Amino acid sequence: MSTPSPEDIRALRRDKYGDDPDADLSRDLERLASGEPLAYVIGWIPFLGLRIYLDSLPLIPRPETEWWTEKLVAHLGVRFGDGEFSFLDLCTGSGAIGLAVLGALPNARVTFAELVPDHVALIRKNLEENGLDASRAFICESDLFSALADRKFDVIAANPPYIPEGRALSESVTGFEPSEALFAGLDGLSLIRRIAAEAPQHLRAGGELWLECDTGHAQAAKELFGTSGRSAELHTDQYGRPRLLVSYW
Repeated sequence: MSTPSPEDIRALRRDKYGDDPDADLSRDLERLASGEPLAYVIGWIPFLGLRIYLDSLPLIPRPETEWWTEKLVAHLGVRFGDGEFSFLDLCTGSGAIGLAVLGALPNARVTFAELVPDHVALIRKNLEENGLDASRAFICESDLFSALADRKFDVIAANPPYIPEGRALSESVTGFEPSEALFAGLDGLSLIRRIAAEAPQHLRAGGELWLECDTGHAQAAKELFGTSGRSAELHTDQYGRPRLLVSYW
């Protein structure tokens, strides 16, 4: 057990109780003291101006993901202008990446593919609670591309599980966040290998794939995509670490 920091307590009172001075925080403070992440205790997290609810306990969106999603949204706005385009958020979890694209770009048609049924329901909630245009969204339960048949997209984005099994993480992560959203084989590349093999059948000519990867295996991930007429680039995150892989078809 640990004592919650004053910053966490202030954030809890503000974001969960609207700064109500009479709110009873006792149960919430017990959860924080047990190591449960603040975002789960509050119940939502901000992400590029949206409120991403976490009811089904998906992976909590990280600042690194928000950083590259902001870059992605800006890029898509320049590339497609007012033209309609199709976008797939693969391994979507809470839906944060696809929701940000849907909310910022009125010409985007966004598909959300997620393996866990409870997260599929959560994406629908996040869509509704943020007042986004559901007519431009398609949400499906899918093991990667399994439910997408022969559908093709202009852009695919993914933040798949990519942590090597056996890597030590803090108890606040391993004790509360879903292991299936964190770990992916001994080298962390088992899901990324599948994406590299299957994505070409689901990207239109000139398509792009934006993928978050482990900094320690970023070069190995790049090599999986830089073949068969494709090109791939690694980009560092806001902390200067190789984090984002962009592949072009």
